[in-house]
Amino acid sequence: MIHKTAIIDSKAQIDTDVEIGAFSVIKGDTIIKKGTKIEHNVTIDSFTEIGENCKIFQYASIGGPPQAIKYKGEKTHLKIGAQTTIREFVTINRGTEFGGGITEVGENNFLMAYCHIAHDCKTGKNTIFANNATLAGHITVGNNVIIGGLVAIHQFVKIGNHAYIGGKSAVVKDIPPYAIAVGDRATLRGLNKVGLQRHGFSEQRIAALKKAYRIIFRIGLSLKEAIERVKAEAEQTDEVIEFINFIQNSERGITR
Repeated sequence: MIHKTAIIDSKAQIDTDVEIGAFSVIKGDTIIKKGTKIEHNVTIDSFTEIGENCKIFQYASIGGPPQAIKYKGEKTHLKIGAQTTIREFVTINRGTEFGGGITEVGENNFLMAYCHIAHDCKTGKNTIFANNATLAGHITVGNNVIIGGLVAIHQFVKIGNHAYIGGKSAVVKDIPPYAIAVGDRATLRGLNKVGLQRHGFSEQRIAALKKAYRIIFRIGLSLKEAIERVKAEAEQTDEVIEFINFIQNSERGITR
């Protein structure tokens, strides 16, 4: 299951049914769990943990040191969740000590070719990153998010659950959950209704979100006034409460 030309450090912990292709390099203090398949010419750097049943394609570079000027070689980590697919030439960096010490990629993520996830980022479950999607440092991405091709996201931005970012967008502020954002600089274009329907959201729950979105972003109220009106007029579903809380707790400011 391990090609004879692969270079495996003696400190690497590799389950017996892991496959590793030709000329791949697995450095020390890594953990690779069962069912994972690593193609040829892949580099897995130190202090990286890869979950079960992942698939890593050729020429990916996983767990390299962070591209941060303040990083001075501290021991930091990368953790990749189970059933994640990482396509060709993807790069994912470990965390930094000053940023929490760990980069985390959630379960069942799909990273297409040439994506980059920088130090201290955290992604949720079931996310899709199209070709050349690029995350700067310290970014948080929620569950069930889709990020289009050639998207660049500014450091410290937060992307809410079920958000959709259209291709070739530049994102410099937080994207609320359940919303669509497109453009340079990205602006909101409404709710991700198709995505919500695909994930089984009822028309009632979508309608409540739509009303909250309209009050906050479409009728010209101040944020404080809009939130008070949403609380008074919109059905307080779990999604509406999450939508409001995300906006109120934003540190970088909300994309509008």
